[in-house]
Amino acid sequence: MTLVRLGYVAMSQELTNASPSQTMTFKQFQSIDHRDAAIRKLERIALSNLDNTLRILKHNRASDISFYRLTSRLIPLANHEELLDWKYMRPLRDKLREVGKYIHEHQMRVDFHPDHFVLLNSQKKEIFKASLKTLGMHYKLLRGMNIDPTHRCVMHVGGQYKEKDRALERFIDNWGDVPSSLQQMIMLENDDKSFTLTDTLYLCEKLQIPLVFDYHHHLANHNDERWEDHWERVLSTWEMSPLPVKMHISSPKSDEQFRVHHDFVQPDLFFEFLHTIKGTVNQIDCMIEAKQKDSALFTLMNRLKLRDDVEVIDGASFRML
Repeated sequence: MTLVRLGYVAMSQELTNASPSQTMTFKQFQSIDHRDAAIRKLERIALSNLDNTLRILKHNRASDISFYRLTSRLIPLANHEELLDWKYMRPLRDKLREVGKYIHEHQMRVDFHPDHFVLLNSQKKEIFKASLKTLGMHYKLLRGMNIDPTHRCVMHVGGQYKEKDRALERFIDNWGDVPSSLQQMIMLENDDKSFTLTDTLYLCEKLQIPLVFDYHHHLANHNDERWEDHWERVLSTWEMSPLPVKMHISSPKSDEQFRVHHDFVQPDLFFEFLHTIKGTVNQIDCMIEAKQKDSALFTLMNRLKLRDDVEVIDGASFRML
């Protein structure tokens, strides 16, 4: 039997006034007369984001949710080129420790998914360097929470640049310039347009990176590959990880907008996958990437209670029978 644990991304639809992604544009920053006052406002926003993160984690705990993706927008303008002298970790230290303590006390799994502009296979050195800086911020945040950064940051391979093979090799070339601390943090995900499951497996096996299988992306971008033929290879990429196997689950919005995420998860599509992998792994953590966030998770769990092929464990996990 396989234990399935569900999680969701960043924002709660059930809580009000609890955004962990409040922000400030650089134009707004510049509109404040005194630079120090503008920086203090940035710090207040970041602290509010962490307060709301803690609210969400407590909401998750009350709902039996122990798997959650932190927003990458906790600290607005953290790596802006005009704010490189801002020591943003100092004013956040105590709050980060508080958030991390709660995560540890309740044995939660958390991770990040940096934005699409983080490109390790970029053709431009300045983009590659900016990507490392952004990854470094994620590393600092995890360390600030006293969380082991190993395999806490899922990324796409990057841009195809109209030459897929060369783009894959460029990832390998650039990987040598990624600090080992950041290398250990990274997981790779197959995407819905450029790099298929086998493309991503090529990198993961060569560089010893765990592969986060996105089922919806595979259905949108597979080049007639059968994911079932490569599932054991996916599992093998997780053998050296301290964390359970992770995947992403979402449903297409429509046939016409197949790549767009639906508000909710279609159970039949999900269970086609789960019945195929049942018994191949003891536990799999499934990150729901649906527009309705935690509401999508609750809706899915309510529908699962009507099935006779699962044993519901709690509000966010079940066992395949």
